[in-house]
Order: sequence, then C-alpha cells, then structure tokens
Amino acid sequence: MLVSALFVRRDSVYKMLPAVDAWDKDRDARNWPGGTPVVAHPPCAQWGTLKHMARVNLEEKALAPLSVDWIRRYGGVLEHPVRSALWPAVGLPEPGAGKDRHGGWTLVVSQRWWGHKAEKQTRLYIVGCEPRDVPLIPYEIGRAHYICAGGAAATAEEAKRRRQCAPEWRRPSISHAEREHTPPAFAEWLVELARRCHVG
Repeated sequence: MLVSALFVRRDSVYKMLPAVDAWDKDRDARNWPGGTPVVAHPPCAQWGTLKHMARVNLEEKALAPLSVDWIRRYGGVLEHPVRSALWPAVGLPEPGAGKDRHGGWTLVVSQRWWGHKAEKQTRLYIVGCEPRDVPLIPYEIGRAHYICAGGAAATAEEAKRRRQCAPEWRRPSISHAEREHTPPAFAEWLVELARRCHVG
C-alpha cells in the first residue's frame, strides 16, 4: 500500500523507502492530491516551545492544521514535539484521554527508541489504527548520551538543574540538523503504522 510522507526534508530518509510518496518543500505538499494514508511532519517552529523566537509565518503555521484535516480524512499519523501547542489549538486529544470524534488518539514516544542520539519526546496523532494494532514499539530504558539543547525545561526542577549545571546536563548537544532528521528506523515504523490506518 502506498503511503504519502508530507512536509519532509529535502534529504529525507522517506525518499529511500519503498512505496512511499515523499513530499518535500520543492514538491509543496499543499498540492498533494490525497487518497493514501499519511505520515505528516508539518513544520513545528510556529507550534513548539520556542515559538516566541520563531519568525512569524502564517502560511507555514497553517500546514499543521491542514495535516490534521488530511489525516482525519485519509488516515495516518502526525508527528510533532511533545509540547506542541497544536494539540490545544485544534482540539486534539491529550495522551491517555481516549479518542476524539474522528477516532484519533495521541501517543507519546521517544525517538531515541528508534536510534535518535538524544532523548527526543514526540507526540503522535493517529487516526484509523487502534492502539492494539500499532507496530511493535522498541521501548528502551536508560538515558541518552546527548541532549537537544535549547528546548524549554519541562518543569521548574528541570530548569533549576540546568541553571546549576547538574551533571546530567553536561552531556553534549546534538546539532540542529540532527534534531530535525527522523531516524531511519522511526521513519519505517511510522510508514508501517500509516499502512495499518484505515478510515471510512
């Protein structure tokens, strides 16, 4: 079954996966005709914890709600940062809150489980696949050797540890490009998840 990967990087791993129709900036996924399950990676700069530092771009910001609409129509999965403001903005269900009226639900994973160098918590909005039917998740216990520096602290205690330069924050940071790249194993998993999504 063909899966469409939308809003991917120009050098995306999705372009090398079989039966995946990848849409990068040059193809402009706003022109995607629909008809297949979706793996959507809409830009998150306007939605993430550092959105106050991002250059305002309303066209770019609109791509995430557009992705939600397509996933609800054709099935699939949207990937965004764990603290994305998209969830409250468009009424997506919080993790553990059950399904919305479109049958969509939210799963939080760490991309480190699929080989990311840092602990990168990610929210997935899934439509068309029951929780029991998702592909096997390679859960991994332990701590990443790298960090994604620059993100907002999740708690006041975490912020305090950073200020005090606690040992766990003395780990090296990964580059911006490394933060953006989807680990190949995670991309494969997301494509398989999308293939299991059926709506209608």
